[in-house]
Amino acid sequence: MIKPIFARPFIPLFLVCALDAQTPQRATVAVITNHEGAHLSAYFPALAESAETGSVLLADPSGKTIAEARKTLGPKLANTYFSARDLFAQHRPQLTLVSLEPKLAPAAIDAALEAGSHVIAEKPACLSLAEFARLSQKANGRKLHLMLALANRLNPETRFALDLIRQNKLGKIYGVELHLIADQTRLTKPGYEKSWYAQKSRAGGGHLIWLGLHWIDIAMYLTGSDVTDVSGFTANIGGQPLDVEDSAALTLKFGNGALGTMTSGYYLDKGYHSHVKIWGATGWIETNRHGAAVPFRYYSTTDAKPEVKTYSAPDGPAGYTPFVAACVRAALGLEPPPVTTNDSLRIIRTVFTAYRAAETGQAQRIPSPRAP
Repeated sequence: MIKPIFARPFIPLFLVCALDAQTPQRATVAVITNHEGAHLSAYFPALAESAETGSVLLADPSGKTIAEARKTLGPKLANTYFSARDLFAQHRPQLTLVSLEPKLAPAAIDAALEAGSHVIAEKPACLSLAEFARLSQKANGRKLHLMLALANRLNPETRFALDLIRQNKLGKIYGVELHLIADQTRLTKPGYEKSWYAQKSRAGGGHLIWLGLHWIDIAMYLTGSDVTDVSGFTANIGGQPLDVEDSAALTLKFGNGALGTMTSGYYLDKGYHSHVKIWGATGWIETNRHGAAVPFRYYSTTDAKPEVKTYSAPDGPAGYTPFVAACVRAALGLEPPPVTTNDSLRIIRTVFTAYRAAETGQAQRIPSPRAP
């Protein structure tokens, strides 16, 4: 029933303006996913905790994520839909979070961009470089952010390392050493080979495109330099019934002349081993995020008394919680995006070129930013 206009209390115009100025901006966020969507147990809590997220709309043709969304998001979950088409026919959200297998993600991303929405996309969000390049071109043309979920950028140790480098504590960057190792155990679980993670036609690749790309992105982010050339190998070293790699070993050349290596694989019985080390003319940094006794060490000859120092991250949220919050604020225009569209395209370009190097047995030049 429509209420008569006199049912509303009169508020002077100057007071309305003052109240509006004090009211924080809130975004409507769409989530496009299904029962195989990755990291929903992190995304839903992140949206629940995001102060700038006003309401969430969920599109899930499987219907299997609705209960979890309702439990986690509570009153923030405004409505649910069978498809992205149904959702976008009725709403124009400021931000859309796409968590789908790479075979399905491009269509959802395209629909969000058509609706004028910024996008967070679970990586890799495509099966080919050309596919992602087309989406990036559309996003840039419409002045929208297409942000791959590279959440490690906002971890405290990453920010601390970036501050050291920007203070010129390392001087000219000489070399980079990376490894990101997860468990082989997951590959042996019944039914894993039927999941999208294990099928190249649905995933685009294996460990490198799912996990290893995080550390390659961090290396480019911290050094401020693109990878320009890559060579390497991929293999299914564990022999599980997969048609994607469980192991990759790469050599990298950066635009600033630095050289690097990357080991990316499923080797352990449980947990992770991870390592990022960057050497420069006047110092070095070393991060060991998973399980190391000393998670961060650094050294610089520019200090009054050069010595190896350590850094301990403060208590507080890390990973997807601050990353999703930053993406929401970026969608509202409150701050720059934590990952730009061009950053997202850069890491996809680098990984697919690495696959090309492994397939051909020859070092490959990374295509220029204008190339697909």
